[in-house]
Amino acid sequence: MTVAYGSVAEPADLEPGRPPSARGPLTEWLFSVLDRPVHAVVRPRGAPGDPLTDEDAALALYALYELHYRGFEGVDEEWEWEPSLLAVRRDLEDAQLAGLRAAVGGDDGPNDVVAGLYAMADGAGGRSLSAFLAVEGTLEQMREFAVHRSAYQLKEADPHTWAIPRLVGSAKAAMVEVQADEYGEGRERDMHQNLFALTMKALGLDCRYGAYLDVLPAPTLAAVNVISFFGLHRRWRGALVGHLALFEMTSVEPMGRYSQALRRLGFGPGARHFFEVHVVADAHHERVAARDLAGGLAAQDPRLSGDILFGARSAMAAEGAVSDALLDAWQQGRTSLRAPLSTTATAGPPA
Repeated sequence: MTVAYGSVAEPADLEPGRPPSARGPLTEWLFSVLDRPVHAVVRPRGAPGDPLTDEDAALALYALYELHYRGFEGVDEEWEWEPSLLAVRRDLEDAQLAGLRAAVGGDDGPNDVVAGLYAMADGAGGRSLSAFLAVEGTLEQMREFAVHRSAYQLKEADPHTWAIPRLVGSAKAAMVEVQADEYGEGRERDMHQNLFALTMKALGLDCRYGAYLDVLPAPTLAAVNVISFFGLHRRWRGALVGHLALFEMTSVEPMGRYSQALRRLGFGPGARHFFEVHVVADAHHERVAARDLAGGLAAQDPRLSGDILFGARSAMAAEGAVSDALLDAWQQGRTSLRAPLSTTATAGPPA
């Protein structure tokens, strides 16, 4: 497919954005702390809320993780590894992990990981966000969907890439094969992050990294936080592999439907290219991620089998929560975001 590529990154996107607005006492405290020079902090009193559902806790954890990605304008980079701030993050991570275990169960023991992953992928059901958008989604709903997805897609592959130095042998080779595709095989214009930015531009959206952080609700932030948590902890490398494997194994049909939705709404190949690339790439990634990556890691270290399956179930739970939140909002006739998108933004297929 021939696609006309323009400049993807806006000049402002080369620099980190400002921290988002606070959503409660924890983020009010956190953002006031980050606005000052690095110093030892005293953890706020009381147990944190559940980062999977609580707006304040989800944003606080997302912001703390963002210190390991691009950071924030005006925030000292030394905050990334300040021990007292890491202790705050640990409290939030413990709450998140407890929520995940309550939602999907604990770590399974050694098992046939490949068979378990295919059983999960085959059994994935429930309400389908992609089917809704393909058949009846409106332009405004497609724009909202892209805003939700921007939290991950504009950093696509980065959280999972932390697994590479923690793997060896065939499992590492399989991970590198999958991730290389995500980064466009070394071609900047083909990086999936950049392809998604092109889709956002076509939808009349701001494609700068983090531009919509203030309007993203807790389930959307939590879906990204789960990957960052697995990625930043060597202890959870198995769960990170399982998350990626399930992600790839359940991607092809939804990506095709999102492309179908854009086609139905009148958008051309440039806007659809991100999704159509995934239809082709993920069909191959499915086999590599399930058998060579997840299966290979389990064969190397059977003790990680339970973690791999736990990571896969966590992916299903987190992504399912996002889909349910969007569909619930749209069925109730309201925006799925914390605030409606600006009505002044240019949106719609080219004339």
